[in-house]
Formats: sequence, C-alpha cells, structure tokens
Amino acid sequence: MNPLKGENTVSIFDIMGPIMIGPSSSHTAGAARLGRMARHLLGCMPAKAELLLHGSFAATGSGHGTDKALAAGLLDMAPDDPRLPSSFEIAKEMGMELTLGRVNLQGAHPNTVLFRLTAPDGHSVEVRGASLGGGRVRIEAIDGLEAAFSGDLPTLIIRNEDKPGQVAEVTGILSRRQVNIATMQLYRDMRGGFAVMVMESDQPIQAAAIEELRSLEGIVRVTYLDMTEV
Repeated sequence: MNPLKGENTVSIFDIMGPIMIGPSSSHTAGAARLGRMARHLLGCMPAKAELLLHGSFAATGSGHGTDKALAAGLLDMAPDDPRLPSSFEIAKEMGMELTLGRVNLQGAHPNTVLFRLTAPDGHSVEVRGASLGGGRVRIEAIDGLEAAFSGDLPTLIIRNEDKPGQVAEVTGILSRRQVNIATMQLYRDMRGGFAVMVMESDQPIQAAAIEELRSLEGIVRVTYLDMTEV
C-alpha cells in the first residue's frame, strides 16, 4: 500500500495554504469563505448584514482584516480577490447596510462569526461559522439549529417537521435521482418540533430534485449550497 494514500496524507494545500489576500489564512481566507457561504445560504447579496465576532476573531480580527474579509465574502468575492481590502467601501456603494459587533458564544471555536443576514425582499437567515485554519471552514448552525459542513461538497440543508418517515422520503427522492449521499447528519430542537437534515453529495443535485423535495409535506425549507460552482 502506498503510505502517501493513508489517513495522514498531507497535501501541498495543507503546507502552503490557500491562494489569498493576506495576512492570515484563518482570519482572512477563512473569513472570506465564511462570508461567501453565508451569502449563498441567504440566496443573494444581503441588504442588511450584522456580523458578530467571537473569540480571536473579536480580539484581533480588525488587525488581521477579518472584518473586511467577511464583508468581501458577502459581496461574493473569493479570498484572493484584489478588491478585498476595499470591501467596506464597495458594500456601501452597493447598498449593503453592514454592522459589526461582538458576541460571546459558549464553547464556540475561537475563530467564530455569527451572521444575521436580511435579503432585499425581507427573508433572513442566521448562520454561525468557524474558520479552522489553512482556509478551511465549518458552518456550525443555521437559524439556531445545529449543522456541521465544510462546503467542500454539494450540500443540502433541509428543515422539516420532526415526524416519522420524513428522512426516508427525502433519501428516496435522492436515490431515484441517482444522487449518492456522501455524509448525512440529523439534528432537532426537540421531539416533535423542527429538525434539520444536512446531506453532502458526491455530485451536483438537479434543480428538479430540489423542487421535488420542497413539495414534500412537512418540509419547511430546502437550501442547496454548491460552492464548487462558484
């Protein structure tokens, strides 16, 4: 067996880090990626964005450009976009109302941000995410319900009523559509309340499959995130 293919394989990305505007892969590249994912979870550029920084993000984020990187991500800029240092000015020109603050989140990763985003049509989303180092990130909660995904694979986030058969109906649709589920996580706020399914797939998911999922009884919201396309 080739030892380079084992679990402890280190890629050149792990050694060199991501292509980005500096100075920090955690505070800048990771922050930009989190902002971009939050924007795509909202579905558009927010009209209003409240960014609440926790831990190291709050303590040193301004000096590392974390705040500008988060704003750049909300503008759909990649971590290596040369406009990143001017993101505040660009956000203002584009009509985005941006508010920065601090928050103390119990047990959260030191590099954590809580986004509270509102779209021009009034719909909103709250996203909590963490920058793990080397440009890697993890979304940890959506609208107050737990989640755990990186955005490295096409991802479905399904909010539904917590009732028997719901998971089987969802996976049945994906099976018929030839979607291979790579990972699946289930969360709920309480028995019989609301639940969240987070599913990462090996291939992009067709728009028709997403619409079929949305038509299921008991499904509250279906969000599809495919950062491989942007």
